[in-house]
Amino acid sequence: MQLNSSFKQSEKLSLKTEPHPEDGEIDKEAVEVPFTRPSLPPSTGDSVTFYTNQRSNSLAFQKSEELQKTLLAHQHERHLIILQDFPDPDALSSAWTYQLIAQQYDIKCEIIYAGTLSHQENIALVKLTNLPAQRWTQQTLKSKDLSSYQGFVLIDNQGTTSQLLSCIQHANIPLIAVIDHHSLQAELKSEFVDVRPYVRATATIFTQYLQVGLLTLDSSIAQHVKCATALMHGLRSDTNRLMQAQEEDFMAAAYLSRFYDAQLLNAILQANRSKRVMDVIERSLKNRIVQNNFSIAGVGYLRYDDRDAIPQAADFLVTEENVHTAVVYGIVHDEDDELEVVIGSLRTTKLTLDPDEFIKEAFGQDSTGRFFGGGRTSAGGFEIPMGFLSGSNENSAYAKMKWEVFDTQIKQKLLRLVNPKDNPIQSE
Repeated sequence: MQLNSSFKQSEKLSLKTEPHPEDGEIDKEAVEVPFTRPSLPPSTGDSVTFYTNQRSNSLAFQKSEELQKTLLAHQHERHLIILQDFPDPDALSSAWTYQLIAQQYDIKCEIIYAGTLSHQENIALVKLTNLPAQRWTQQTLKSKDLSSYQGFVLIDNQGTTSQLLSCIQHANIPLIAVIDHHSLQAELKSEFVDVRPYVRATATIFTQYLQVGLLTLDSSIAQHVKCATALMHGLRSDTNRLMQAQEEDFMAAAYLSRFYDAQLLNAILQANRSKRVMDVIERSLKNRIVQNNFSIAGVGYLRYDDRDAIPQAADFLVTEENVHTAVVYGIVHDEDDELEVVIGSLRTTKLTLDPDEFIKEAFGQDSTGRFFGGGRTSAGGFEIPMGFLSGSNENSAYAKMKWEVFDTQIKQKLLRLVNPKDNPIQSE
């Protein structure tokens, strides 16, 4: 395995990796890494852009080298790739790319999530590309022999949005790698960490890994074409159709353009909204209140499988005239486990509003210090377990009363930030 560069080569740096005690002799040529350091810019006019690119390229090389060392130390193992409970295209495509990279080191990875795929584009992505992601419920975990796994990986999350994490940790499976573009949620005790909050998509990070040679894409291999298409979708979705993309995102998209299938991506994007999603959007329009350019809407109870209707409703509400931020939330009911959780999504076009800070300040932390939510540029989300109050909604009067209590409390917490001087319960 050799890392390579698409830039003009000016010098080479050898990646020296200590042999893993169980691996025996490692071929020294297999870890020779051509390293490119760009030459000085010809003029000073573009110096800021140049040095920004130079720093980004250098970090991509550095992290790729570190990841290669980590993978070499874990050859012939079985790992779990844990995604957030409701994975998006960025998470799914990045996890698939990691799986393909790890295969070269005879590391078998299983991509798992605890929630469901309910967004029509996510369902289409998995079905049309045969993306190998599996749903593992708490019941599934009980039937698995977790001792057969030697490590786990967190991609596009840091464990705070996965129900599976506590069980995996309880089984004493070590954390091998964390690769994410969200703000740091907690101190991570992992062998490899690549967390870049300033990067718009985790798919961009993985595309940079591909660019320096951790995996050489081949247009004649159908799986590579589908993975590149998934990465392009992940990058596109997390940058709001590239409208909020930065230079490194465009460079990643340019690289993927050599390999992805435009017709396949179009088929994924053309997936129709279900009637249930349209009903939730209609409810959000009916129930919304607008104050100080914030649109806030509670949509009541939703089935577990319809959870992704909430971010789609937020995407819709933020397009209203004189609205720069939309928050939509509801109570999602999991009939299998009789659990309920308040789930919400935030979308914003206001450049000075940090979704991560806003959500963390609004909802705070639980008793263990875990934040109920967070975000990235232009988007965020929160999940608040209902605990003792979960389930038992057969009595419609009780269910209505329970929703009104949570609806009022959430509005109060949000409007305390939106209208700090006003009575947060009152609305026009």
